[in-house]
Amino acid sequence: MEEPLSNVIESPRTEMEERQQRTLELAKQRSRKESFPNLAFADRTKKQRGSKQPITAIINTHRKPVILIKQQLIQREIDRERMEKLMLSVLIVLYLFITQLRAASALWQQAHATFYGGSDALGTMGGACGYGNLYTDGYGIKTAALSTALFNDGKSCGGCYQIVCDATKVPQWCLKGTSITITATNFCPPNFALPSDNGGWCNPPRPHFDMSQPAFEMIAKYKAGIVPIHYRKVGCKRSGGIRFTINGKDYFELVLISNVGGAGDISRVWIKGSKMRNWESMSRNWGANWQSLSYLNGQSLSFRVQLSSGKTRTANNVVPSTWKFGQSFISKVQF
Repeated sequence: MEEPLSNVIESPRTEMEERQQRTLELAKQRSRKESFPNLAFADRTKKQRGSKQPITAIINTHRKPVILIKQQLIQREIDRERMEKLMLSVLIVLYLFITQLRAASALWQQAHATFYGGSDALGTMGGACGYGNLYTDGYGIKTAALSTALFNDGKSCGGCYQIVCDATKVPQWCLKGTSITITATNFCPPNFALPSDNGGWCNPPRPHFDMSQPAFEMIAKYKAGIVPIHYRKVGCKRSGGIRFTINGKDYFELVLISNVGGAGDISRVWIKGSKMRNWESMSRNWGANWQSLSYLNGQSLSFRVQLSSGKTRTANNVVPSTWKFGQSFISKVQF
């Protein structure tokens, strides 16, 4: 039996459609591979290895370089911040070193020195700072009376100065290679009856040191009488703690503070009785004597001392409640 004519005609059409369909599929695949080269690479990899790696894994492999770059950038930023901090620290240390070096070289100033008090320095005891026995108060014979320009109304009491005889001007009188550190314990008053350059050595505005005779003879010869010097303010080194001597009467405590290290010269003082809630500021009476107008009898006493350098120390309960006027007490604190 012969096939219907319709079937004979349709058969060639089906083959042609199949060819067209395959051509269309190939075109679509090429277009997709050109648009997504990573996917094309994945297809080739699949064919070569026969693997079934998911597309997300392929994409992740291309994300890794991006993550590494970000990590490198973050690390570079951390390294940069560390370097900046290091450089800042170096600059701060360098600045402090230069500042201290300049200060050390700039603090040397010119003045003159004489002496008083005898060869045993007994004539130097007491004085305008209020210290009594200079040995007991921690200063010994290495002391000096300061002229008006240096004494500063007693604010310089207890301060220390390094002194060197100026051998460039009077080599015949200076003891070369020597220096001494003295403590300001007295006031050298002016003598306006004499000229400043001939007897009125302590007349303002001259800076002048009237040293104890033993101290003077450590840097110059006795026969010189007066020598030009270089001086500078330095720190004080003391043995033992700060000493508090209480004088006065009820409602008036006059406290002499001595044997103070560090800068040596006191700028502020506070007192606190055991029955007091707050610290009370004391005022300078004269020299190294500070006063309080409170009734503190029968109370243990604490003191807070601040130096011209700004440093502060607190001596808690240094004075027992059984204290009496005229007594001295040594603390366990020092600068």
